[in-house]
Amino acid sequence: MITLNFAAGMQKWLVISCGILVFFASCEKDIDIPLHETQPELVVEGSIENGRPPIVILTHSLSFFDGLDSQQLASSFVHDATVEVTDGQQRTVSLKEYSLDTTNGNKVYFYSIDTTDRQPLLGIRGGSYRLHIRTGGQTYEATTDIPEQGIYLDSLWWQPVVVVKPEDTDRVYLTGRLVDPPHRGDAVRYFTRRNNEPFYAPSISVADDQVTNGSVFDIAFDQGRPKDDPSDDDEPGYFRLGDTVTVKFCAIDRATYDFWRTWEYAYGNNGNPFSAPVKILGNIKGAAGYWGGYAAQYKTIIIPKEE
Repeated sequence: MITLNFAAGMQKWLVISCGILVFFASCEKDIDIPLHETQPELVVEGSIENGRPPIVILTHSLSFFDGLDSQQLASSFVHDATVEVTDGQQRTVSLKEYSLDTTNGNKVYFYSIDTTDRQPLLGIRGGSYRLHIRTGGQTYEATTDIPEQGIYLDSLWWQPVVVVKPEDTDRVYLTGRLVDPPHRGDAVRYFTRRNNEPFYAPSISVADDQVTNGSVFDIAFDQGRPKDDPSDDDEPGYFRLGDTVTVKFCAIDRATYDFWRTWEYAYGNNGNPFSAPVKILGNIKGAAGYWGGYAAQYKTIIIPKEE
């Protein structure tokens, strides 16, 4: 769902500057701005994590003015592409296409390693990985690194929210202590999993060490939510008594950080006529999206049902 949301979101941002012009000029006269049709663009969401195989999802971007339904989403996936990953030892592995049934009856298609391979390609800390894609007569490439070290999560704890409203009685903050090594340029991204739910990223999931370099500090972890979550909870960052929470805390390279930093800013300002247009910084020449390496660590905390 992230890739699909990203594909649609990219098209929305092609016309945001036109929306600003219309807002300020509409009191003067009607304005007719011709919008040019653009060819569908390849959208790549690819990642490799320490101890895990690469996963790559390929889709075509969707027009901003097209209706969005399950049939269009299904047809946006790119099939029969040649997808290869080469590691730092110059071992190249061809990825196979798989499908996964979702809870709403749709299928998600992705590329990953051959599950019958006795020596599968798995990510390692300090490893470098080149992605090579051939589809539609075009070639696309990108390289990412899984950091060998970086900011790491030392510990987790929780504390109750001060009760102001009745719904606050079982809400808690989740706080973590981070250790930032004394070398600049570290960046991180995190996800949370509540009970048996999947891992989700919060609305702001990335940060770098421009301010924190070489220090030990505490941060509050917001609860991650799916982007299509219909919940009207006005304070979605809290967890609740009785939750079991796992934090996936990842050191990432600069290209992965830049992609998610600009994507989250654009997504958060979607529809705001006063916000400036943002170019989403991908690292795949000729395509939208990213190929990112994650040095992940996992910590779980059980929050008691009663204080």
